[in-house]
Amino acid sequence: MNVKEQNVLVVGTGISGIGAANLLVKQGARVTLYDQNEKLREEDVRAKLPDGMEADIVIGEMPESLRKSIALLVISPGVPIDSPLVEACKADGIPVWGEIELAYRSSHGQLIGITGTNGKTTTTSLVGEIMKDYIGEDRTFVVGNIGIPYTLEADKTKDDSVTVAEISSFQLETTDEFHPHVSAILNITPDHLNRHHTMECYVETKERIAVRQTKQDVCVLNYENEYTRDFGNRCSAAVVYFSSARKLENGYYLEGEDIFAAKNGNAERLLSIHDMNLVGVCNYENVMAAIAMTRAMDVPLESILKTIRRFKAVEHRIEFVATKNGVDYYNDSKGTNPDAAIQGIKAMTKPTILIGGGYDKGSEYDEWIEAFDGKVKKLILLGQTAEKIAACARKHGFEDLIFADSLQEVVDLCAKLAVPGDAVLLSPACASWGMFPNYEVRGKQFKEMVHQLKE
Repeated sequence: MNVKEQNVLVVGTGISGIGAANLLVKQGARVTLYDQNEKLREEDVRAKLPDGMEADIVIGEMPESLRKSIALLVISPGVPIDSPLVEACKADGIPVWGEIELAYRSSHGQLIGITGTNGKTTTTSLVGEIMKDYIGEDRTFVVGNIGIPYTLEADKTKDDSVTVAEISSFQLETTDEFHPHVSAILNITPDHLNRHHTMECYVETKERIAVRQTKQDVCVLNYENEYTRDFGNRCSAAVVYFSSARKLENGYYLEGEDIFAAKNGNAERLLSIHDMNLVGVCNYENVMAAIAMTRAMDVPLESILKTIRRFKAVEHRIEFVATKNGVDYYNDSKGTNPDAAIQGIKAMTKPTILIGGGYDKGSEYDEWIEAFDGKVKKLILLGQTAEKIAACARKHGFEDLIFADSLQEVVDLCAKLAVPGDAVLLSPACASWGMFPNYEVRGKQFKEMVHQLKE
C-alpha cells in the first residue's frame, strides 16, 4: 500500500506511536495521532514529535468523521485488536497494521525475527552482537520489543543491512506481509491470557512469525517445548531445533556442561557453559538459538563463538547487582511471568530470599511455587497479586511469606533477613504495571536501593 497523500490514523502517543507517525510522514502520508487518554495535553504530545514533523493530534473521544476519512489504521502494541475502533475499521474494510508491519514494509535487507514467551531480549541482544561483530554496526539494526521501535530504524536500512527484531505476541497480532529470512520461537508458555483469552489463541499468535516463511527460510525452534516441537511438524520453513535435555540427530544440544552441533548424527563440541558469562539453562538455550540463527545467516562459527564468550547478560534478566554484607543481589525484573521467574530460580545456587508479585495478567503460579525446590527460604510479596500468590504458596505447603507495601520496604526487609551466603532475587513472576511504568523502572529502582545499602 502506497501511503503517500493518504489519511492515516496512528493510535498511541508513546514511543511506538511516535515512531510510526514519523515514518509515515516521511513517506508523504497525512497523519493524525490519536490517544483516548483525556488527561494528556496536546502540547505535551507535540513536544515528543521530531523537529519538523507535522501531524494532527486528537485526544479523548474519537470523531466518527475522522475514522471514516482514513485509508489506514496503525495501532501501537498496547491497543487490543478487539477494541471497538479496530473492529469498526475492519468492518469498513480499512487495513489495520501494527508498527512492526509498517516498519517491515518500509525496510530493506534481511530480517531475523525472534519471539517466545521468555528469553527474547537476551537472544535478540546476542544475535545483534554477533551480527555487528561480523558485518559491522553500520549494517546491523537491533529493534522491536527490545526497546527501539522498528519504525525508528526502518528507513535507515539498505539492501546489505540485517535487522534483528524482538517481536512480542501483541506485535504479531497485526502482521500481514511480515516475512523474516530467519525466525525463532524460543518457547511458548502461558502468558498474556488476559489479552489473548485462550492458550490456543496465544500459541497461534506466536506462530505467526513464521507464517510467510518458505523452505528457503529458516525457523529455529525449542525441541523441549511441546508447542514449538509440534509447530516444527507444520512449519513451512526449514526447521532447526535446539535442546537442553537430549542429544539431537540434527540441531544444537546441551550435554552435561557442553554445547554441541549435530548433523546427521555426527556431533561437534562447540563450547562449554563455563566459556560464557551467562548462567542458567534458560540462557544456554538462548545461546543455542543464537548460534542456530546466525549460522543460518552464514556467519562463521569462529566469529559466533568469539562473541558469545564476551557477551554479558542483558539488564534486568538474572543480572548480578552487588554483594552486600556477604549477600548476593540479583535483578530479574524482566521475569514478568511464572515461567520466566522459574528460570530465575533455577539459576540460583544459594539459599534465596525471593521477591515476587505485581500486576495480575491472569497467570497461575503453581509451577513457579513448585520450582522453589528448597532453594527459597522466604518469599516477600507486594502488589496486586500478593494474596493470590500467597494462597497458591500455602496450597503447596510453602508458609515462609512476608507482605510488603513498597519496593523500598522489600529491600530493607531483605537486608535485615538475609545472612552471609544467601542470595536475594527480584524475580516477580508478574508485570510491573500499577506500581511501576514498566519492568525497567522496577529493576532500576531495585538496583539503586541495593547499591544504597550500608556495608
